[in-house]
Amino acid sequence: MPHLKNCLEILRHLIAKGDINGASYAERAINEYLEVTPATARKSGLRVIQQDVLIQRDAVIGDRRSFAEIVNAYIEKKLTE
Repeated sequence: MPHLKNCLEILRHLIAKGDINGASYAERAINEYLEVTPATARKSGLRVIQQDVLIQRDAVIGDRRSFAEIVNAYIEKKLTE
């Protein structure tokens, strides 16, 4: 659970900044979460992360919203792999 919390905190911080250059950091946070999470819990954890990202996305505008949409697209990609 600490890995999920850590990933959520990183993504929230990155979304709050809304800097497109942070996309690689978001991907890294998600990938690191997936690496330490048992295979049976990955999809459910990604869905929790995705839900939080969508909440953040709906609460912001402009660059922050665009960044959240990029993060969500990456999560969608990981969910289909």
